[in-house]
Amino acid sequence: MAFLYNILISLLTLGMKTFALVNNKTKKGVEGRRKSLDKVKSVFSKTDKVIWMHAASLGEYEQGLPVLERLKENFPQHKILVTFFSPSGYENVVKKKHIADVICYLPFDNKKTVKEFTDQFNAELFFTVKYDYWYNLLAELKNKGTKVYVISALFYERQSFFTSYGKWFVKQLQKNVDWFFHQTQFSLALAKSVGLTKSSVTGDTRFDRVKQLRKRNNHVDYITEFIGGNKAVVFGSSWQAEEKIAEVVSRKNNTVKLIIAPHDLKRVEHLKNIFPDALLYSEIQNTHISAFNTQILIIDSIGLLSKLYSYADVAVVGGGFHEAGLHNILEAAAFGVPVIFGNHYKKNPEADDLISANGGKSFSDEYAASEFVLFLANDDNKEELFAMSENAGKFVDEKPDSTKMILQKILS
Repeated sequence: MAFLYNILISLLTLGMKTFALVNNKTKKGVEGRRKSLDKVKSVFSKTDKVIWMHAASLGEYEQGLPVLERLKENFPQHKILVTFFSPSGYENVVKKKHIADVICYLPFDNKKTVKEFTDQFNAELFFTVKYDYWYNLLAELKNKGTKVYVISALFYERQSFFTSYGKWFVKQLQKNVDWFFHQTQFSLALAKSVGLTKSSVTGDTRFDRVKQLRKRNNHVDYITEFIGGNKAVVFGSSWQAEEKIAEVVSRKNNTVKLIIAPHDLKRVEHLKNIFPDALLYSEIQNTHISAFNTQILIIDSIGLLSKLYSYADVAVVGGGFHEAGLHNILEAAAFGVPVIFGNHYKKNPEADDLISANGGKSFSDEYAASEFVLFLANDDNKEELFAMSENAGKFVDEKPDSTKMILQKILS
């Protein structure tokens, strides 16, 4: 099976390099990987003690950040490495203020490349977030004596571990991972059912992260002026379905303010075609105050969404109406905002929990979701809106400090 895995990695590498010729996002990832080795060589020496966090993309980075920050507090002399698989994660983080000494792409998982990369520093502790496993990397780290952890681990029934060919993958994790910190009891039970017994339930570190975000200064220029005392619906990480909800709401209620932050800035031009009278956030400071009377604001800048939720009366979070995957609903819930989303969220157990707490609601189609948003935005239904708001905030507040439990185990 190891032979087949290495063939698959070679095919993946070749496929990405080929696809990079026609796809700009893949091209960024391929070109970025060529620079990863030079980046660590320029900053780390071979004796530097390094704490290394790997995140597939931006969501996993946010999930792992509370743990990384607490590890840095406990080991201030250690240097910090953060690697990404996805360009969307890398590009969003590398431009921001961060605690890492090096941020780069994870090299392709072939043995020679991995060994050369890990030989450049002394990785004392490595953790990956949720379920991004690269087996040659894990084996090489274990050979070097690195402590290896998985935080906010989430096992689900359709993973390869629970198939007829999954025994090899399970064996690699048994040998090379020191401990799994699971989000849920169900995930723990699945892991133990295949022999991954070095595990405990510590919850989801995203709750720790959104509690951090809530305490910072969440002011965004011009948003209060734009809302102007009206109710506001924030569409976070919107896809086509969420934009359809915005269309219906704007047509049936012309007083509620709509703030749309698309999942990809390439959708801004499309949004302008749908809402020709909408205001772009990048142009708002050069706009006469009278333009604030427009109903719709399109966010064409990155890094604002988690702050914008603090202004919302209702949030519509994207990705749940198709297989793209539901985006982060906890950022909105943390501010006591009812969250509306589609029903494709099998990998997001927190969605069911938020629904059960009556702080969020899921729909199978965008038209039913539109009607519920309109219901909450109606002043006649302020008691229902208040109750859902209270429940959403309470749902986040009552979650335990996952980071504290993880650190206690690691430090022990």
